[in-house]
Amino acid sequence: MLQTFNYDQAFHFEQGGSIDRLQIAYHTYGTLNEQKDNVVWICHALTANAAVADWWSGLVGSGTALDPDQYFIVCANILGSCYGTTGPGSVPQGSKAPYSTAFPDFTIRDMVQAHELLRQHLGIDTIHLLVGGSMGGYQALEWALKSPERIEKLFLLATSAAESAWGIAIHTAQRMAIEADPRWQEGTQGSGDNGLKAARAIGMLTYRNYELFNAQQSDTDPNKTSDFKASSYLAYQAQKLADRFDAVTYHKLTQAMDSHNIARGRAGNITSILSTLTQPVLLIGISSDILCPPAEQRNMAKHLPDCTYKEINSSYGHDGFLIEYQIIGEHLHNWLRQL
Repeated sequence: MLQTFNYDQAFHFEQGGSIDRLQIAYHTYGTLNEQKDNVVWICHALTANAAVADWWSGLVGSGTALDPDQYFIVCANILGSCYGTTGPGSVPQGSKAPYSTAFPDFTIRDMVQAHELLRQHLGIDTIHLLVGGSMGGYQALEWALKSPERIEKLFLLATSAAESAWGIAIHTAQRMAIEADPRWQEGTQGSGDNGLKAARAIGMLTYRNYELFNAQQSDTDPNKTSDFKASSYLAYQAQKLADRFDAVTYHKLTQAMDSHNIARGRAGNITSILSTLTQPVLLIGISSDILCPPAEQRNMAKHLPDCTYKEINSSYGHDGFLIEYQIIGEHLHNWLRQL
């Protein structure tokens, strides 16, 4: 069941600005034991929500690697999203209109600060295992650097220590698509949906890859000149997101991803900062990932002091971290058993 925590004080953002209060939506699964040492906290990616047992059911649930009978599992909707946590689509107190583009720009570190507030509210002192894939991995890395005494182990998938120039370029193209929609800043239901659909279509090209599109979306009729299967697939995926998401939210979340660099404001470079993360880390890359390719994870693995790196041979591209749950679960189970 979705739960909410209301922080009735001002929340200040890393880049300036504040909001009067903050609501955080979250799910928990299982029971916190007496020792409070069985916490698994899962940080979700760009357009996901707190219901992790729904979108990652192969990894979270009875009989899986992250079993609620053994662990107390927490997943919070990220700051700035639109699934119950305060973001651009929220209506500030005393107003009738949502924040929309007036919502302060935020970073991955702001998301982590919101997680910290919820952690305190739940009475959790230490997190046994902190999990994150893609942008969720950005949050996990930042949290481990911010509060190393609270994070015992890290499980990271298809992620990196800093947003790449390639990733920033993709997000920029997506924001340009949103900005080309003349209604995107109106702040009303459905405003900016056409731009959001175009942004999602761009994103789908990076979540999958050439081989998978050819295998799954090719037309068998050589005489076709329109209504191609690949076009219909992108239109379908774009509409699905527009039905459940918000253009301003997507715009600001991709900006937050671009801000990700663990060396920002810290002494040293990415290599030296990774070397300070002494927790055991299980790091997984997906062989066909073109959005955050395995080279990113291999580079991280070189500099993390206690890292086990596994590369999964999958045709599903970046989405493999969500789809290949069976082999991911096996790697996670074996790694936890060996510690």
